[in-house]
Amino acid sequence: MNFKRNYIQSFYANEFHSEENPKTLDIFSPHDGSVLAKLEITSTSTLDKIVAQAKTAQEKWASLTFKKRSEVIYKYRELVIRYKQELAHLIHIDNGKTLKEAVAEVEKVVELTEFACSIPQLVSGETQMVSRGIIAREERRPVGVFGIIAPFNFPLMVPNWSIPNAIALGNAVILKGSELCGLSASFMADLWKQAGLPSGIFNLVNGQAEIANAMINHPEIDGITFVGSTEIAKLVHKNASNLNKRVLALGGAKNHIFVLKDAPIETASSEVLAAALGMAGQRCMAASVALVVGQNEEFIQALIEKARKFKLDFDLPPLVSKASVDKLVTYLNWAKEQGAKILVNGITDFLIPENKKEGFWFGPTIIDWSEIPEKMGSQEVFGPILEIIRTKNLSEAIKIQQKSPYGNAASVYTQSGRAAEEIIAKVKPGMLGVNIGVPVPREPFSFGGTRSSKFGYGDITGKSSINFWTNLIKVTTKWNPEDKQDWMS
Repeated sequence: MNFKRNYIQSFYANEFHSEENPKTLDIFSPHDGSVLAKLEITSTSTLDKIVAQAKTAQEKWASLTFKKRSEVIYKYRELVIRYKQELAHLIHIDNGKTLKEAVAEVEKVVELTEFACSIPQLVSGETQMVSRGIIAREERRPVGVFGIIAPFNFPLMVPNWSIPNAIALGNAVILKGSELCGLSASFMADLWKQAGLPSGIFNLVNGQAEIANAMINHPEIDGITFVGSTEIAKLVHKNASNLNKRVLALGGAKNHIFVLKDAPIETASSEVLAAALGMAGQRCMAASVALVVGQNEEFIQALIEKARKFKLDFDLPPLVSKASVDKLVTYLNWAKEQGAKILVNGITDFLIPENKKEGFWFGPTIIDWSEIPEKMGSQEVFGPILEIIRTKNLSEAIKIQQKSPYGNAASVYTQSGRAAEEIIAKVKPGMLGVNIGVPVPREPFSFGGTRSSKFGYGDITGKSSINFWTNLIKVTTKWNPEDKQDWMS
């Protein structure tokens, strides 16, 4: 294995490569602030070379049968399973997730890859005699070369939302992972090589906005996927669309959980907290706002008591960077100034482990906006902060959710089927849950939101993503010139 744990390079032509005059960035440990590795920035001239190689390789790859391509992807699946603990450890040290959370991320990659192996069963085109002697059929063909721009919060899973499906369907990919945590993506490059993927089909570039913009603007890159903030997703979609590229850009979210009075207190409080605080709240499906319907002080007290029992570095991981901590501190102070009640304070209520004082820590935080709900910030917070609004009735709670500019997820905790169905019918997000805190669809169902959480058409995973990764070609043939002629012939 050629993976270097302390020095991350570009990967192309099935090898890691250094620049002639390399510029590097430091990757910091979220746990203690120490430098974990150097990340070498990919130059735009190297990107040009990678794209040219990918273009040539993709044409050969697309000419293979689905069976041949699926064999490589299945081998990749086996390697991910074999190296599950190593991958989880890399996610743990450079992203900060607990080991349990990191293992769960790797297991999701296995699930995504298994779906990609099943794609040949889902893409058989239709054939029909549309007129006498005239046969029409459909074929799915790959789009070409895709640029995959991935975020820090799921450094392995989010790239694998795209890569296995794109490759299975005959495309080549160029991944730009996050500059904050690139170890697992670099390790993944080696796994694709071991799986037998031909040179040029999987490529890895590193850097910040400059290399991402170069990918978006490159004339030979046919499509782009992006996952990140709404502000940047909107720009990516606009710029790529103006160049007539296939593009799907996923943005942020502020997800609401409805808690009705008939919800079991113990279960609901534990699961709402897990949905809000899991992975330190750094996920676009995190529970951000609890809409507590009716008088339910028992539920709120249960949240407070359980949140205060969290231990940093055991129950709650660090944030990915100091900038992330600073952003949350600013938001918490702003909430105080607005008049919100701080029921649990992530700055003052928790002890940082003695040997990790330089890490990027922020404890569980609960902010109550019930007296001034109109002042709660509409922006995504992206951290272990749960905001609460108490409402008199379900109708009032639904109206609050409907005002959100985002549309990733919403959930409800209740024993009432009627209430659950009313919420499902009236709220706008693309992924909804009943008695489930984080309603991420399992394969083969697709991941995708609405409103300002998604720019572009379709979803990024599952069956509906097949349309994104392919062009639908229609072929009409006639082999019997003596047949009766009509308007088609």
